[in-house]
Amino acid sequence: MANPKKPGVAPRDAGDAGEAFAAACLEAEGFKVISRNFCVRQGEIDLVAQDDQYLVFVEVKARKPGSMVRPEEAVDFHKQRRLRAVAEYYLMRNPTPLQPRFDVMCVEHGPDGELNLSNWIENAF
Repeated sequence: MANPKKPGVAPRDAGDAGEAFAAACLEAEGFKVISRNFCVRQGEIDLVAQDDQYLVFVEVKARKPGSMVRPEEAVDFHKQRRLRAVAEYYLMRNPTPLQPRFDVMCVEHGPDGELNLSNWIENAF
């Protein structure tokens, strides 16, 4: 007998919703999102955005409240190394005079489906 599925949002859908919410937060702060889910063999960067000064590579971590691991803790050394490799590839293909920066945006899913930006770590690593 198959296990019944729990009601709620599927993990990929939850991640997509978190990324869309983070993109809206970036745009509200004056950034222009220029790429979503930039993917190469080395890995993926959720969002690439820019303003007048920075080209920002953004890792979005979405979690339900009360999760065992805080979203920012999921961006460990190994994840950072993969993100740097993808960013280097992106910059080779898309040269820019802007200063690169890595941000982590933590999005929490509320019990009623609302999304909240719980933490935005600029220049995280």
